[in-house]
Amino acid sequence: MLMPKRVKWRKMQRGKIAGAASRGATVAFGDYGLQCLQAGWIPANVIEAGRVAAVRAASDGRVYIRIFPQKSVTSTPEETRMGTGKGEPDYWAAVVRPGTMLFEIGGGVSEAVAKRALNKVAHKLPVRCRFVSRRSQS
Repeated sequence: MLMPKRVKWRKMQRGKIAGAASRGATVAFGDYGLQCLQAGWIPANVIEAGRVAAVRAASDGRVYIRIFPQKSVTSTPEETRMGTGKGEPDYWAAVVRPGTMLFEIGGGVSEAVAKRALNKVAHKLPVRCRFVSRRSQS
């Protein structure tokens, strides 16, 4: 599972997601990409499920994952009384802003294959996405 090798602090605050992505918003490694249209958190197991779907759909291409889960999300156990403090880290998530490039596909695959593969990935993600190519950056 994707997670940081080591962190300075185990528990993070929730924070705010404001504005659009200024970095990581263009297709940089592949020929086609999946761009995020909403802000949100994407858990590590969802990123892995998207990677598996993309690799299976575009087996002859190269899949690039442009996001990494570096935010720990905590939760308290069920039926715990109030006032026992912050819960233990439950899962790791990637914080994405609108415009962030999530996945890319390259390696000489056709546009139809890349669109089909990234569409399968988009169905697994908790945020709205769009298909972009290197030539049609806006």
